[in-house]
Amino acid sequence: MNIQSIIRKTCDGFKPYVAGKSIDEIKREYNLKKVIKLASNENSLGASKKALKVLRDSFDKVFFYPDSSSFGLKRSLSERYRLSSRNIFTAAGGDEIIELIAKLFFSPEDDIVISKYSFIRYAMAVQLMGSKSVVIPMSENFKYDLQALAKGCSKNTKAVFVTNPNNPTGTYNTKKEFSAFLKDLPLNKFGVKPIVILDEAYFEYASLEKNYPDGLDYLKDNLNLIVFRTFSKIYGLAGLRVAYGFASEKIVDYIERTRPPFNVNFLAQVAASAAITDKDHVARTQKLVVKEKQYLYKEFEKIGVKYVKSATNFILFKPFSLTGKNVFAKLLKEGVIVRAMDEYELPEWVRVTVGLHKENKLFIKEIKKILKC
Repeated sequence: MNIQSIIRKTCDGFKPYVAGKSIDEIKREYNLKKVIKLASNENSLGASKKALKVLRDSFDKVFFYPDSSSFGLKRSLSERYRLSSRNIFTAAGGDEIIELIAKLFFSPEDDIVISKYSFIRYAMAVQLMGSKSVVIPMSENFKYDLQALAKGCSKNTKAVFVTNPNNPTGTYNTKKEFSAFLKDLPLNKFGVKPIVILDEAYFEYASLEKNYPDGLDYLKDNLNLIVFRTFSKIYGLAGLRVAYGFASEKIVDYIERTRPPFNVNFLAQVAASAAITDKDHVARTQKLVVKEKQYLYKEFEKIGVKYVKSATNFILFKPFSLTGKNVFAKLLKEGVIVRAMDEYELPEWVRVTVGLHKENKLFIKEIKKILKC
């Protein structure tokens, strides 16, 4: 049977997302007893104690289907952000949110504007739906060029992806820049401004910056705006796969109609409901990341390694003349997992997650060996 003759053309030759290697995988592969993972921007402090407690108390209920509407989680999010639950939707991670939006809006005749060096899952979603990606270059300092993104919109533009702060560069756009971008967006052939999909996965880290814009402040006056965030990063629930978004009631209504039933599992719902109330855990994580970023910056400067200042819990750096893949492979043998940036068309760069101080010290120790500093 020639399977290629019957699958959708947009799936022929489709390249899957390459996830980072797990700690157990590296231990087996390299026969190592100790491995630290600084590759996937997880919270090195783990999950909040509140979330862990409610998980332990909920295991005996896993034989029930979860609440398909995520009522309890939406209520917690509504209280936290002071928005109606009718403006909130939930999903199994940010990846599912991207695909839910793509399935709802993207058609083969649509153009979708994205930035170069932004999260790779945007282009993948566009490809799956058979739409056209219009890729706009970044500014020289690895920031989104929002002015260029607005100018890159045409009559065929259905949506624009914006990541703030951006993964994998760690840079962010200011309130002034984002406000001007929303104002400058032109009308498309449908007589409306393109949908703006604002990914704020690292919102809690970037919110420490005084001129960082909170996407929720723009919802009321921009009915074309969809904002989404995740519990995978600062809340430490990456293994449970749970995220949430905000939009107009009409957009949320259609997302609710088209999403899979029971898409957020029971344990994810109860853990996220507890985590969103744990302000102490967020504050501890922010404090750790701010302190450890300064340590890593200083160490990079001592050995002359170029890096990009980050508003997130990761840093993009350039290890002299070595390729990212080369550094990645060498560090793996020493039990340190980082992320090479080839899939983002940045083969000379590496992304490292900010870990605990002992983890960051080990990373610096090993990177010095590799670079012979």
